[in-house]
Amino acid sequence: MFRRMLIVIGAAALVAGQASAAAPARALYVDALAREQAVRAAMMGDQTNATILKDARAVVAAYEAIVRLYPASGYCDNALWQAGRLALDVFARFGQPQDKNTGVRLLRALETQYPTSKLAKGASAEIARSLPTPATTLRAEQARPLRAPLATIKNITRAALPDAVRVTIELDAEVPFHEERLTDPARVFVDLPSTRAAPALLDQTLRFEGDADLVRQIRIGRHPNSTTRVVLDAIGVSSYSVYALYDPYRLVIDCARPPASASAPLAPSVRPALRRDATLPLLSAQRLTTDWGRRLPSIAPRATQWLAAARDVPEPPPAPALHAEVLSTPVSTAPPARNVAGGLSIARQLGLSVSRIVIDPGHGGHDPGAKGKGVSEAELVLDVALRLEALLQKTSGVEVLLTRRTDEFISLQERTAIANREGADLFLSIHANASANAQARGIETYFLNFANNLSAAAVAARENAASGQAMGALPDFVKAIALNNKLDESRDFATQVQRTMIERVRGTNKTVKDLGVKQAPFVVLIGAAMPSVLAEISFVTNPQEARLLRSPAYRQRIAEALLAAIRKYQTSLKRVTAVAHQ
Repeated sequence: MFRRMLIVIGAAALVAGQASAAAPARALYVDALAREQAVRAAMMGDQTNATILKDARAVVAAYEAIVRLYPASGYCDNALWQAGRLALDVFARFGQPQDKNTGVRLLRALETQYPTSKLAKGASAEIARSLPTPATTLRAEQARPLRAPLATIKNITRAALPDAVRVTIELDAEVPFHEERLTDPARVFVDLPSTRAAPALLDQTLRFEGDADLVRQIRIGRHPNSTTRVVLDAIGVSSYSVYALYDPYRLVIDCARPPASASAPLAPSVRPALRRDATLPLLSAQRLTTDWGRRLPSIAPRATQWLAAARDVPEPPPAPALHAEVLSTPVSTAPPARNVAGGLSIARQLGLSVSRIVIDPGHGGHDPGAKGKGVSEAELVLDVALRLEALLQKTSGVEVLLTRRTDEFISLQERTAIANREGADLFLSIHANASANAQARGIETYFLNFANNLSAAAVAARENAASGQAMGALPDFVKAIALNNKLDESRDFATQVQRTMIERVRGTNKTVKDLGVKQAPFVVLIGAAMPSVLAEISFVTNPQEARLLRSPAYRQRIAEALLAAIRKYQTSLKRVTAVAHQ
Protein backbone atom coordinates (compact mmCIF):
# COMPACT_ATOMS: atom_id res chain seq x y z
CA MET A 1 0.00 0.00 0.00
CA PHE A 2 2.81 2.38 0.91
CA ARG A 3 4.58 1.61 -2.35
CA ARG A 4 1.40 2.28 -4.30
CA MET A 5 1.02 5.64 -2.54
CA LEU A 6 4.59 6.56 -3.50
CA ILE A 7 3.86 5.67 -7.11
CA VAL A 8 0.70 7.81 -7.11
CA ILE A 9 2.49 10.74 -5.47
CA GLY A 10 5.39 10.43 -7.91
CA ALA A 11 3.04 10.33 -10.87
CA ALA A 12 1.19 13.39 -9.61
CA ALA A 13 4.46 15.25 -9.16
CA LEU A 14 5.54 14.28 -12.67
CA VAL A 15 2.27 15.49 -14.17
CA ALA A 16 2.50 18.74 -12.22
CA GLY A 17 6.08 19.23 -13.39
CA GLN A 18 5.13 18.61 -17.00
CA ALA A 19 2.22 21.04 -16.76
CA SER A 20 4.49 23.66 -15.26
CA ALA A 21 7.11 23.14 -17.96
CA ALA A 22 4.45 23.46 -20.65
CA ALA A 23 3.39 26.97 -19.68
CA PRO A 24 2.53 28.46 -23.07
CA ALA A 25 4.68 31.18 -24.53
CA ARG A 26 1.51 32.81 -25.79
CA ALA A 27 0.25 33.40 -22.24
CA LEU A 28 3.57 34.95 -21.24
CA TYR A 29 3.56 37.14 -24.33
CA VAL A 30 0.01 38.38 -23.76
CA ASP A 31 0.85 39.14 -20.13
CA ALA A 32 3.97 41.07 -21.16
CA LEU A 33 1.95 43.08 -23.69
CA ALA A 34 -0.56 44.09 -21.02
CA ARG A 35 2.24 45.13 -18.66
CA GLU A 36 3.90 47.11 -21.43
CA GLN A 37 0.71 49.09 -22.07
CA ALA A 38 0.51 49.98 -18.38
CA VAL A 39 4.15 51.09 -18.34
CA ARG A 40 3.72 53.21 -21.45
CA ALA A 41 0.67 54.86 -19.91
CA ALA A 42 2.72 55.75 -16.83
CA MET A 43 5.53 57.10 -19.04
CA MET A 44 3.04 59.56 -20.52
CA GLY A 45 2.97 61.50 -17.25
CA ASP A 46 5.48 64.00 -15.95
CA GLN A 47 6.96 61.61 -13.40
CA THR A 48 10.55 60.55 -13.75
CA ASN A 49 10.65 58.41 -10.62
CA ALA A 50 12.56 55.17 -10.27
CA THR A 51 9.41 53.05 -9.98
CA ILE A 52 8.40 53.59 -13.61
CA LEU A 53 11.95 52.89 -14.76
CA LYS A 54 12.05 49.69 -12.71
CA ASP A 55 8.68 48.52 -14.04
CA ALA A 56 9.72 49.18 -17.64
CA ARG A 57 12.92 47.19 -17.24
CA ALA A 58 10.90 44.35 -15.66
CA VAL A 59 8.70 44.22 -18.76
CA VAL A 60 11.79 44.04 -20.99
CA ALA A 61 13.05 41.17 -18.83
CA ALA A 62 9.67 39.41 -19.17
CA TYR A 63 9.95 39.54 -22.97
CA GLU A 64 13.51 38.20 -22.79
CA ALA A 65 12.31 35.33 -20.58
CA ILE A 66 10.04 34.12 -23.38
CA VAL A 67 13.04 33.80 -25.70
CA ARG A 68 15.09 32.08 -23.04
CA LEU A 69 12.39 29.59 -22.01
CA TYR A 70 10.84 28.92 -25.43
CA PRO A 71 13.57 29.63 -28.02
CA ALA A 72 11.68 27.78 -30.77
CA SER A 73 8.37 29.55 -30.13
CA GLY A 74 6.75 31.64 -32.82
CA TYR A 75 6.48 34.49 -30.29
CA CYS A 76 10.24 34.97 -29.84
CA ASP A 77 10.75 37.43 -32.69
CA ASN A 78 7.75 39.47 -31.52
CA ALA A 79 9.07 39.45 -27.96
CA LEU A 80 12.51 40.71 -29.06
CA TRP A 81 10.88 43.41 -31.19
CA GLN A 82 8.63 44.65 -28.37
CA ALA A 83 11.42 44.48 -25.79
CA GLY A 84 13.95 46.28 -28.00
CA ARG A 85 11.58 49.10 -28.88
CA LEU A 86 10.48 49.54 -25.28
CA ALA A 87 14.09 49.66 -24.04
CA LEU A 88 14.97 52.35 -26.61
CA ASP A 89 11.88 54.37 -25.66
CA VAL A 90 12.88 54.07 -21.99
CA PHE A 91 16.34 55.39 -22.91
CA ALA A 92 14.76 58.31 -24.74
CA ARG A 93 12.53 59.03 -21.70
CA PHE A 94 15.10 58.65 -18.90
CA GLY A 95 18.44 58.99 -20.71
CA GLN A 96 20.26 56.07 -19.05
CA PRO A 97 22.81 54.37 -21.38
CA GLN A 98 22.10 50.84 -20.12
CA ASP A 99 18.61 51.00 -21.64
CA LYS A 100 20.06 52.10 -24.98
CA ASN A 101 22.50 49.19 -24.90
CA THR A 102 19.70 46.77 -24.01
CA GLY A 103 17.49 47.97 -26.85
CA VAL A 104 20.26 47.72 -29.44
CA ARG A 105 21.29 44.28 -28.17
CA LEU A 106 17.75 42.89 -28.39
CA LEU A 107 17.06 44.24 -31.86
CA ARG A 108 20.41 42.93 -33.09
CA ALA A 109 19.51 39.54 -31.59
CA LEU A 110 16.26 39.65 -33.56
CA GLU A 111 18.25 40.17 -36.77
CA THR A 112 20.74 37.36 -36.14
CA GLN A 113 18.64 34.73 -34.38
CA TYR A 114 15.41 35.09 -36.40
CA PRO A 115 16.59 36.37 -39.80
CA THR A 116 13.50 35.04 -41.63
CA SER A 117 11.11 37.06 -39.47
CA LYS A 118 9.54 40.07 -41.15
CA LEU A 119 10.24 42.07 -38.00
CA ALA A 120 13.98 41.43 -38.38
CA LYS A 121 14.03 43.52 -41.54
CA GLY A 122 12.99 46.62 -39.61
CA ALA A 123 15.34 46.22 -36.65
CA SER A 124 18.15 48.42 -38.02
CA ALA A 125 15.70 51.13 -39.06
CA GLU A 126 14.14 51.09 -35.58
CA ILE A 127 17.56 51.54 -33.98
CA ALA A 128 18.38 54.44 -36.29
CA ARG A 129 15.00 56.06 -35.66
CA SER A 130 15.06 55.74 -31.89
CA LEU A 131 18.61 56.57 -30.86
CA PRO A 132 18.79 60.21 -32.07
CA THR A 133 15.72 61.11 -30.02
CA PRO A 134 16.85 62.76 -26.72
CA ALA A 135 14.73 62.67 -23.60
CA THR A 136 13.86 66.35 -23.89
CA THR A 137 12.51 65.92 -27.42
CA LEU A 138 10.44 62.93 -26.45
CA ARG A 139 8.98 64.83 -23.49
CA ALA A 140 7.81 67.55 -25.86
CA GLU A 141 5.97 64.87 -27.90
CA GLN A 142 4.14 63.34 -24.97
CA ALA A 143 0.78 64.47 -26.24
CA ARG A 144 1.15 61.63 -28.74
CA PRO A 145 0.48 58.27 -27.05
CA LEU A 146 3.23 55.66 -27.13
CA ARG A 147 1.70 52.30 -27.90
CA ALA A 148 2.58 49.10 -29.64
CA PRO A 149 1.74 49.10 -33.37
CA LEU A 150 -1.55 47.44 -34.27
CA ALA A 151 -1.64 44.48 -36.63
CA THR A 152 -4.06 44.85 -39.54
CA ILE A 153 -6.62 42.24 -40.59
CA LYS A 154 -6.19 42.46 -44.35
CA ASN A 155 -8.76 39.98 -45.59
CA ILE A 156 -11.19 37.25 -44.51
CA THR A 157 -12.08 34.48 -46.96
CA ARG A 158 -14.36 31.45 -46.86
CA ALA A 159 -13.83 28.23 -48.82
CA ALA A 160 -16.12 25.19 -49.01
CA LEU A 161 -14.15 21.93 -48.80
CA PRO A 162 -15.42 18.34 -49.10
CA ASP A 163 -15.35 17.75 -45.35
CA ALA A 164 -15.38 21.25 -43.89
CA VAL A 165 -15.75 24.97 -44.43
CA ARG A 166 -12.51 26.91 -44.03
CA VAL A 167 -12.33 30.54 -42.94
CA THR A 168 -8.93 32.23 -43.32
CA ILE A 169 -8.07 35.47 -41.53
CA GLU A 170 -5.06 37.17 -43.13
CA LEU A 171 -2.98 39.58 -40.99
CA ASP A 172 0.16 41.61 -41.59
CA ALA A 173 1.75 40.50 -38.29
CA GLU A 174 1.53 37.64 -35.81
CA VAL A 175 -0.88 38.16 -32.90
CA PRO A 176 -2.11 36.02 -30.00
CA PHE A 177 -5.72 34.89 -30.20
CA HIS A 178 -8.53 33.53 -28.05
CA GLU A 179 -11.26 31.31 -29.53
CA GLU A 180 -14.51 30.05 -28.06
CA ARG A 181 -17.75 28.35 -29.09
CA LEU A 182 -21.16 29.57 -27.93
CA THR A 183 -24.76 28.41 -28.31
CA ASP A 184 -28.15 30.10 -28.77
CA PRO A 185 -27.39 30.87 -31.52
CA ALA A 186 -24.54 28.54 -32.45
CA ARG A 187 -21.40 30.52 -33.21
CA VAL A 188 -17.63 30.46 -32.97
CA PHE A 189 -15.66 33.62 -32.27
CA VAL A 190 -11.98 34.54 -32.29
CA ASP A 191 -10.64 37.56 -30.36
CA LEU A 192 -7.52 39.20 -31.80
CA PRO A 193 -5.91 41.74 -29.41
CA SER A 194 -3.87 44.71 -30.69
CA THR A 195 -5.47 44.54 -34.14
CA ARG A 196 -7.58 46.64 -36.42
CA ALA A 197 -9.62 45.65 -39.45
CA ALA A 198 -8.89 47.08 -42.87
CA PRO A 199 -11.39 49.79 -43.87
CA ALA A 200 -13.26 47.41 -46.18
CA LEU A 201 -13.85 45.00 -43.26
CA LEU A 202 -14.51 47.46 -40.44
CA ASP A 203 -17.77 46.58 -38.63
CA GLN A 204 -18.89 44.51 -41.60
CA THR A 205 -21.04 41.37 -41.89
CA LEU A 206 -19.97 39.01 -44.69
CA ARG A 207 -22.88 36.91 -45.98
CA PHE A 208 -22.56 33.83 -48.20
CA GLU A 209 -25.10 32.14 -50.44
CA GLY A 210 -25.03 29.12 -52.74
CA ASP A 211 -22.91 26.45 -51.03
CA ALA A 212 -23.31 28.11 -47.62
CA ASP A 213 -24.47 25.01 -45.75
CA LEU A 214 -22.09 26.00 -42.92
CA VAL A 215 -20.86 29.46 -41.85
CA ARG A 216 -23.49 31.48 -43.67
CA GLN A 217 -22.14 34.75 -42.32
CA ILE A 218 -19.07 36.25 -40.60
CA ARG A 219 -19.24 39.39 -38.44
CA ILE A 220 -16.27 41.66 -37.68
CA GLY A 221 -16.64 43.80 -34.57
CA ARG A 222 -14.56 46.11 -32.38
CA HIS A 223 -13.98 45.49 -28.68
CA PRO A 224 -12.09 47.46 -25.99
CA ASN A 225 -8.28 47.64 -25.94
CA SER A 226 -7.94 47.43 -29.74
CA THR A 227 -9.37 43.90 -29.84
CA THR A 228 -11.10 42.72 -32.99
CA ARG A 229 -13.70 39.96 -32.67
CA VAL A 230 -14.47 37.75 -35.69
CA VAL A 231 -17.74 35.80 -35.21
CA LEU A 232 -18.73 32.83 -37.39
CA ASP A 233 -22.30 31.56 -37.75
CA ALA A 234 -21.72 27.90 -36.72
CA ILE A 235 -25.12 26.25 -37.19
CA GLY A 236 -24.60 22.63 -38.21
CA VAL A 237 -20.87 22.59 -37.37
CA SER A 238 -19.92 19.27 -35.72
CA SER A 239 -16.45 20.40 -34.60
CA TYR A 240 -13.88 23.08 -35.38
CA SER A 241 -10.18 23.83 -35.07
CA VAL A 242 -8.18 27.06 -35.09
CA TYR A 243 -4.50 27.11 -36.02
CA ALA A 244 -1.88 29.54 -37.33
CA LEU A 245 0.07 29.38 -40.58
CA TYR A 246 3.11 31.47 -41.40
CA ASP A 247 4.71 33.45 -44.23
CA PRO A 248 2.35 35.23 -44.57
CA TYR A 249 0.77 34.98 -41.14
CA ARG A 250 -2.89 33.94 -41.04
CA LEU A 251 -5.33 32.17 -38.78
CA VAL A 252 -7.31 29.27 -40.24
CA ILE A 253 -10.64 28.13 -38.78
CA ASP A 254 -11.86 24.76 -40.07
CA CYS A 255 -15.53 24.01 -39.34
CA ALA A 256 -16.22 20.32 -39.94
CA ARG A 257 -19.40 18.90 -41.41
CA PRO A 258 -21.09 15.98 -39.65
CA PRO A 259 -19.67 12.72 -41.07
CA ALA A 260 -21.80 11.39 -43.93
CA SER A 261 -21.41 7.83 -42.67
CA ALA A 262 -23.32 8.71 -39.50
CA SER A 263 -26.63 8.45 -41.38
CA ALA A 264 -25.73 5.29 -43.33
CA PRO A 265 -25.61 2.29 -40.93
CA LEU A 266 -23.56 -0.70 -42.01
CA ALA A 267 -25.11 -3.99 -42.97
CA PRO A 268 -25.75 -6.12 -39.85
CA SER A 269 -23.66 -9.00 -41.23
CA VAL A 270 -20.44 -6.96 -41.39
CA ARG A 271 -20.94 -4.68 -38.40
CA PRO A 272 -19.27 -6.94 -35.76
CA ALA A 273 -16.20 -7.62 -37.92
CA LEU A 274 -15.69 -3.95 -38.70
CA ARG A 275 -15.97 -2.98 -35.05
CA ARG A 276 -13.36 -5.52 -34.09
CA ASP A 277 -10.78 -5.20 -36.88
CA ALA A 278 -11.10 -1.84 -38.62
CA THR A 279 -10.27 1.70 -37.61
CA LEU A 280 -12.17 3.44 -40.42
CA PRO A 281 -15.80 3.37 -41.57
CA LEU A 282 -16.57 1.41 -44.72
CA LEU A 283 -15.74 3.58 -47.73
CA SER A 284 -17.73 3.58 -50.95
CA ALA A 285 -16.28 2.10 -54.13
CA GLN A 286 -16.53 5.51 -55.76
CA ARG A 287 -14.46 7.20 -53.05
CA LEU A 288 -11.81 4.47 -53.09
CA THR A 289 -11.59 4.67 -56.86
CA THR A 290 -11.37 8.47 -57.00
CA ASP A 291 -9.36 9.30 -53.86
CA TRP A 292 -6.99 6.31 -53.86
CA GLY A 293 -7.08 5.06 -57.42
CA ARG A 294 -5.84 8.47 -58.58
CA ARG A 295 -2.88 8.35 -56.18
CA LEU A 296 -2.05 4.62 -56.40
CA PRO A 297 -3.77 3.23 -59.52
CA SER A 298 -2.61 -0.30 -58.72
CA ILE A 299 -4.88 -0.57 -55.66
CA ALA A 300 -8.17 0.35 -57.34
CA PRO A 301 -9.04 -3.23 -58.41
CA ARG A 302 -7.99 -4.56 -55.01
CA ALA A 303 -10.07 -1.88 -53.31
CA THR A 304 -13.14 -3.07 -55.22
CA GLN A 305 -12.41 -6.65 -54.18
CA TRP A 306 -12.04 -5.58 -50.54
CA LEU A 307 -15.32 -3.70 -50.61
CA ALA A 308 -17.10 -6.64 -52.16
CA ALA A 309 -15.68 -8.93 -49.51
CA ALA A 310 -16.85 -6.56 -46.79
CA ARG A 311 -20.44 -7.05 -47.88
CA ASP A 312 -22.44 -10.29 -47.83
CA VAL A 313 -20.29 -12.20 -50.32
CA PRO A 314 -19.99 -15.91 -49.40
CA GLU A 315 -16.66 -17.14 -48.14
CA PRO A 316 -14.51 -18.62 -50.96
CA PRO A 317 -13.99 -22.38 -51.00
CA PRO A 318 -10.89 -23.77 -49.30
CA ALA A 319 -7.72 -23.48 -51.38
CA PRO A 320 -6.50 -26.73 -52.95
CA ALA A 321 -3.65 -28.58 -51.31
CA LEU A 322 -0.21 -27.44 -52.41
CA HIS A 323 2.66 -29.65 -53.50
CA ALA A 324 5.63 -29.96 -51.21
CA GLU A 325 7.92 -27.97 -53.53
CA VAL A 326 5.46 -25.04 -53.47
CA LEU A 327 5.25 -25.15 -49.69
CA SER A 328 8.98 -24.71 -49.45
CA THR A 329 8.90 -21.25 -51.08
CA PRO A 330 8.28 -18.03 -49.07
CA VAL A 331 4.57 -17.23 -48.80
CA SER A 332 2.78 -14.43 -47.00
CA THR A 333 1.15 -16.13 -44.05
CA ALA A 334 1.55 -13.79 -41.10
CA PRO A 335 -0.90 -10.88 -40.88
CA PRO A 336 0.50 -7.34 -40.77
CA ALA A 337 1.20 -5.81 -37.41
CA ARG A 338 -1.44 -3.42 -36.13
CA ASN A 339 -0.87 0.32 -36.32
CA VAL A 340 0.53 2.21 -33.36
CA ALA A 341 -3.04 3.18 -32.43
CA GLY A 342 -4.03 -0.51 -32.30
CA GLY A 343 -6.11 -0.71 -35.48
CA LEU A 344 -5.53 -1.75 -39.08
CA SER A 345 -5.39 1.06 -41.63
CA ILE A 346 -6.73 0.56 -45.16
CA ALA A 347 -3.16 0.17 -46.42
CA ARG A 348 -2.77 -2.87 -44.15
CA GLN A 349 -6.23 -4.22 -44.94
CA LEU A 350 -5.34 -4.08 -48.64
CA GLY A 351 -2.01 -5.82 -48.08
CA LEU A 352 0.11 -2.99 -49.50
CA SER A 353 3.89 -3.12 -49.18
CA VAL A 354 6.91 -0.87 -49.73
CA SER A 355 9.41 -1.33 -52.54
CA ARG A 356 10.16 2.11 -54.05
CA ILE A 357 11.52 4.73 -51.64
CA VAL A 358 12.26 8.40 -52.31
CA ILE A 359 14.86 10.04 -50.05
CA ASP A 360 14.72 13.83 -49.86
CA PRO A 361 17.83 15.69 -48.61
CA GLY A 362 16.45 19.05 -47.41
CA HIS A 363 17.49 22.51 -48.63
CA GLY A 364 20.39 22.97 -51.13
CA GLY A 365 21.69 25.61 -53.56
CA HIS A 366 20.91 29.13 -52.43
CA ASP A 367 19.05 27.66 -49.41
CA PRO A 368 21.77 26.23 -47.11
CA GLY A 369 19.34 25.60 -44.26
CA ALA A 370 20.51 25.79 -40.67
CA LYS A 371 24.18 26.51 -39.96
CA GLY A 372 26.36 25.40 -37.06
CA LYS A 373 30.05 25.47 -36.30
CA GLY A 374 31.71 23.83 -39.29
CA VAL A 375 28.55 22.21 -40.61
CA SER A 376 25.59 23.32 -42.77
CA GLU A 377 22.28 21.52 -42.96
CA ALA A 378 22.19 21.21 -46.77
CA GLU A 379 25.63 19.56 -47.01
CA LEU A 380 25.04 17.33 -43.98
CA VAL A 381 21.70 15.86 -45.04
CA LEU A 382 22.86 15.27 -48.63
CA ASP A 383 25.82 13.25 -47.33
CA VAL A 384 23.53 11.21 -45.05
CA ALA A 385 21.06 10.65 -47.93
CA LEU A 386 23.81 9.38 -50.24
CA ARG A 387 25.02 7.00 -47.52
CA LEU A 388 21.45 5.77 -46.99
CA GLU A 389 21.02 5.29 -50.74
CA ALA A 390 24.14 3.11 -50.88
CA LEU A 391 22.79 0.96 -48.05
CA LEU A 392 19.35 0.61 -49.64
CA GLN A 393 20.88 -0.39 -52.98
CA LYS A 394 22.31 -3.46 -51.23
CA THR A 395 18.84 -4.44 -50.02
CA SER A 396 16.96 -6.86 -52.27
CA GLY A 397 13.51 -5.90 -53.47
CA VAL A 398 14.01 -2.19 -52.84
CA GLU A 399 14.38 0.66 -55.33
CA VAL A 400 15.64 4.03 -54.09
CA LEU A 401 15.60 7.51 -55.65
CA LEU A 402 16.89 10.88 -54.40
CA THR A 403 15.23 14.25 -54.98
CA ARG A 404 18.70 15.82 -55.35
CA ARG A 405 22.21 14.41 -55.65
CA THR A 406 24.16 17.68 -55.71
CA ASP A 407 24.11 21.06 -53.99
CA GLU A 408 21.14 22.38 -55.95
CA PHE A 409 17.90 24.09 -54.94
CA ILE A 410 14.65 22.21 -55.48
CA SER A 411 11.35 23.74 -54.37
CA LEU A 412 9.41 22.05 -51.59
CA GLN A 413 6.49 21.35 -53.91
CA GLU A 414 8.72 19.75 -56.57
CA ARG A 415 10.20 17.33 -54.03
CA THR A 416 6.78 15.87 -53.29
CA ALA A 417 5.92 15.91 -57.00
CA ILE A 418 9.01 13.80 -57.74
CA ALA A 419 7.83 11.17 -55.27
CA ASN A 420 4.35 11.16 -56.78
CA ARG A 421 5.60 10.97 -60.38
CA GLU A 422 7.90 8.07 -59.53
CA GLY A 423 5.08 6.18 -57.81
CA ALA A 424 6.98 6.01 -54.52
CA ASP A 425 5.69 3.85 -51.69
CA LEU A 426 7.55 5.82 -49.00
CA PHE A 427 8.92 9.37 -48.71
CA LEU A 428 11.62 10.33 -46.19
CA SER A 429 12.76 13.96 -45.94
CA ILE A 430 16.02 14.40 -43.98
CA HIS A 431 16.75 17.66 -42.13
CA ALA A 432 18.88 19.00 -39.28
CA ASN A 433 17.48 21.15 -36.48
CA ALA A 434 18.47 24.58 -35.17
CA SER A 435 17.67 26.76 -32.18
CA ALA A 436 18.62 30.13 -30.75
CA ASN A 437 19.34 28.20 -27.54
CA ALA A 438 22.75 26.58 -28.02
CA GLN A 439 21.86 23.95 -25.39
CA ALA A 440 18.91 22.62 -27.41
CA ARG A 441 19.72 19.12 -28.65
CA GLY A 442 18.14 15.84 -29.65
CA ILE A 443 16.29 14.02 -32.40
CA GLU A 444 12.65 14.42 -33.44
CA THR A 445 10.54 13.07 -36.29
CA TYR A 446 7.46 14.68 -37.83
CA PHE A 447 4.46 13.49 -39.81
CA LEU A 448 1.93 15.69 -41.60
CA ASN A 449 -0.80 17.15 -39.44
CA PHE A 450 -1.70 20.46 -37.89
CA ALA A 451 0.86 21.55 -35.30
CA ASN A 452 -0.39 20.93 -31.77
CA ASN A 453 2.21 23.07 -29.99
CA LEU A 454 4.15 26.26 -30.65
CA SER A 455 7.51 24.49 -30.80
CA ALA A 456 6.36 22.27 -33.67
CA ALA A 457 4.81 25.28 -35.40
CA ALA A 458 8.11 27.14 -35.18
CA VAL A 459 10.05 24.22 -36.70
CA ALA A 460 7.50 24.02 -39.54
CA ALA A 461 7.73 27.78 -40.11
CA ARG A 462 11.53 27.58 -40.41
CA GLU A 463 11.53 24.58 -42.74
CA ASN A 464 8.68 26.06 -44.85
CA ALA A 465 10.39 29.45 -45.25
CA ALA A 466 11.56 28.58 -48.78
CA SER A 467 8.12 27.50 -50.05
CA GLY A 468 7.44 30.82 -51.81
CA GLN A 469 3.74 29.99 -51.96
CA ALA A 470 0.66 32.08 -51.23
CA MET A 471 -2.25 30.65 -49.28
CA GLY A 472 -4.29 29.95 -52.41
CA ALA A 473 -1.51 27.82 -53.92
CA LEU A 474 -1.17 25.48 -50.95
CA PRO A 475 -2.76 22.03 -51.34
CA ASP A 476 -5.90 21.18 -49.47
CA PHE A 477 -4.76 20.60 -45.88
CA VAL A 478 -8.04 19.19 -44.69
CA LYS A 479 -8.32 16.65 -47.50
CA ALA A 480 -4.70 15.53 -47.05
CA ILE A 481 -5.06 15.07 -43.31
CA ALA A 482 -8.48 13.42 -43.58
CA LEU A 483 -6.93 10.47 -45.45
CA ASN A 484 -6.64 8.44 -42.28
CA ASN A 485 -4.67 5.56 -43.76
CA LYS A 486 -1.86 7.86 -44.89
CA LEU A 487 -1.95 9.65 -41.54
CA ASP A 488 -1.80 6.37 -39.62
CA GLU A 489 1.00 4.94 -41.76
CA SER A 490 2.99 8.18 -41.65
CA ARG A 491 2.71 8.20 -37.86
CA ASP A 492 3.84 4.56 -37.75
CA PHE A 493 6.80 5.22 -40.05
CA ALA A 494 7.75 8.29 -37.98
CA THR A 495 7.60 6.16 -34.82
CA GLN A 496 9.96 3.58 -36.32
CA VAL A 497 12.37 6.31 -37.46
CA GLN A 498 12.38 8.01 -34.06
CA ARG A 499 12.80 4.82 -32.01
CA THR A 500 15.51 3.38 -34.23
CA MET A 501 17.45 6.64 -34.47
CA ILE A 502 17.59 6.96 -30.69
CA GLU A 503 18.57 3.30 -30.23
CA ARG A 504 21.31 3.33 -32.88
CA VAL A 505 23.03 6.66 -32.17
CA ARG A 506 23.02 6.31 -28.38
CA GLY A 507 26.19 4.27 -28.54
CA THR A 508 28.08 7.27 -29.94
CA ASN A 509 26.00 10.13 -28.56
CA LYS A 510 25.53 9.18 -24.90
CA THR A 511 23.48 12.28 -24.09
CA VAL A 512 21.15 12.10 -27.10
CA LYS A 513 17.73 13.48 -26.21
CA ASP A 514 14.55 11.80 -27.45
CA LEU A 515 12.31 14.69 -28.50
CA GLY A 516 9.65 12.29 -29.74
CA VAL A 517 7.29 11.97 -32.69
CA LYS A 518 5.50 15.21 -33.51
CA GLN A 519 3.10 16.62 -36.06
CA ALA A 520 3.24 19.84 -38.10
CA PRO A 521 2.12 21.17 -41.51
CA PHE A 522 5.36 20.80 -43.51
CA VAL A 523 4.90 21.91 -47.11
CA VAL A 524 7.33 19.21 -48.32
CA LEU A 525 4.96 16.51 -46.99
CA ILE A 526 1.70 17.99 -48.26
CA GLY A 527 0.27 16.27 -51.31
CA ALA A 528 2.42 13.16 -50.98
CA ALA A 529 0.40 10.12 -52.08
CA MET A 530 2.38 7.80 -49.83
CA PRO A 531 3.35 7.64 -46.13
CA SER A 532 5.83 10.46 -45.58
CA VAL A 533 7.86 11.81 -42.67
CA LEU A 534 10.45 14.48 -41.94
CA ALA A 535 13.37 13.53 -39.69
CA GLU A 536 15.34 16.19 -37.75
CA ILE A 537 18.47 14.13 -37.15
CA SER A 538 20.25 16.47 -34.65
CA PHE A 539 20.84 20.15 -33.83
CA VAL A 540 23.64 21.78 -35.82
CA THR A 541 23.51 24.69 -33.37
CA ASN A 542 24.44 22.48 -30.40
CA PRO A 543 28.27 22.42 -30.05
CA GLN A 544 28.44 18.75 -29.03
CA GLU A 545 26.06 17.52 -31.73
CA ALA A 546 27.72 19.74 -34.36
CA ARG A 547 31.05 18.09 -33.53
CA LEU A 548 29.50 14.64 -33.96
CA LEU A 549 27.76 15.64 -37.20
CA ARG A 550 31.11 16.62 -38.72
CA SER A 551 32.26 13.03 -38.23
CA PRO A 552 31.81 10.62 -41.18
CA ALA A 553 31.37 7.75 -38.71
CA TYR A 554 28.42 9.48 -36.99
CA ARG A 555 26.80 10.28 -40.34
CA GLN A 556 27.15 6.63 -41.33
CA ARG A 557 25.54 5.58 -38.06
CA ILE A 558 22.58 7.89 -38.78
CA ALA A 559 22.22 6.41 -42.28
CA GLU A 560 22.29 2.89 -40.84
CA ALA A 561 19.63 3.86 -38.29
CA LEU A 562 17.38 5.21 -41.05
CA LEU A 563 17.88 2.00 -43.04
CA ALA A 564 16.91 -0.09 -40.02
CA ALA A 565 13.79 2.05 -39.51
CA ILE A 566 12.73 1.57 -43.13
CA ARG A 567 13.23 -2.20 -42.87
CA LYS A 568 11.25 -2.38 -39.62
CA TYR A 569 8.40 -0.42 -41.16
CA GLN A 570 8.42 -2.69 -44.23
CA THR A 571 8.22 -5.75 -41.98
CA SER A 572 5.32 -4.32 -39.97
CA LEU A 573 3.33 -3.77 -43.17
CA LYS A 574 3.63 -7.24 -44.67
CA ARG A 575 5.34 -10.02 -42.80
CA VAL A 576 6.48 -12.82 -45.14
CA THR A 577 7.33 -16.18 -43.63
CA ALA A 578 8.70 -19.36 -45.20
CA VAL A 579 6.71 -22.57 -44.74
CA ALA A 580 9.01 -25.52 -44.08
CA HIS A 581 9.29 -28.29 -46.68
CA GLN A 582 6.99 -31.16 -45.73
